[in-house]
Amino acid sequence: MSNANEYAKPGEYKGADLLAVAAAREVNDGDVVFAGTGLPMLAIMLAQKNNAPNSVCIYEAGSVDGRPLDLPTSVGDARCATNASIAAGLTEAFYCNLHRGYVDLAFLGGAEIDKYGNVNTTVVGDYANPSKRFTGSGGNPDINALARKTVFIMVQEKRRFKEHVDYITSPGWKIRKWPSGEYVPKQEVYGKYYRGGVSAVITNMGVFRFDEEGVIYLDTVHPGFTPEQVKDNCSFDLNISKCKGETVPPTYGELELLYKVVDPEGIFLP
Repeated sequence: MSNANEYAKPGEYKGADLLAVAAAREVNDGDVVFAGTGLPMLAIMLAQKNNAPNSVCIYEAGSVDGRPLDLPTSVGDARCATNASIAAGLTEAFYCNLHRGYVDLAFLGGAEIDKYGNVNTTVVGDYANPSKRFTGSGGNPDINALARKTVFIMVQEKRRFKEHVDYITSPGWKIRKWPSGEYVPKQEVYGKYYRGGVSAVITNMGVFRFDEEGVIYLDTVHPGFTPEQVKDNCSFDLNISKCKGETVPPTYGELELLYKVVDPEGIFLP
């Protein structure tokens, strides 16, 4: 019988398991967390049942501090409202909580990201005549701008990790200042409305963070990959010199929680 605190070995867990566990570890006990559909839901529910039992989850559709018995299929699932303090709508989720500065951490996704943490969920190519148009911003820019910390969960591909994204949907640590187009620190643009920014990016290959200049670097590499492989999957010269080693794998206890308590139906986990 494996010890719950013992780390699982390679082959005993899947990539999605590691992403969910790595994201859950970003949650501090007591954090107010804004989460979206998919892996963010796995992460916050795992955190609440493990390392951050007093964290509060806000789902974009309007439930605040819900404690679903079963994993919801989306942020609009009625199960999100189970035992919730508030079960209302977008106005309550955004205005009453996010805009007033109550959100400590947000989990978001993106199609493209650049070295400053600017994220694109809008278009590839020219905005007026794009080669591909995505679903758009949704709540991405509001949530990213108004949470104290944001963690992006993304797929690692060279075409997604770019020197400069084609369109800035959600601002990173350095953004273009209108009308000069010069990249300046986010705090300079936001002024008194500045609250924080991207604290981490978690992909299927590693965990990334940002240095004092607001430039992304590789913090840890997932087991099975090398820092050089991660660098090869970026379109810019990624700093891998600060890599601390491998991402800590899930424990047997975390895996048991994921598969037997958080998502026993296999809604998001394969």
